[in-house]
Amino acid sequence: MMVFLSIFQSVLAAMFGVQSHKKYHHDFKSNHFWPYAVIATLFVVMFVVFLIFLVNGVIATAQSQ
Repeated sequence: MMVFLSIFQSVLAAMFGVQSHKKYHHDFKSNHFWPYAVIATLFVVMFVVFLIFLVNGVIATAQSQ
């Protein structure tokens, strides 16, 4: 579980561009690419779904006025 949280933290920090230089080098020393790719893909998909719901909600609110 701790490894998942570490990978999730790295992906989240990288998405927002606030990854520390030390953590960046630690992540790239890892021999496993796939956990980072899977978590990043899931994060992006969830972010896009959130944006779709947000825009649909704003549009529905604007049309009801």
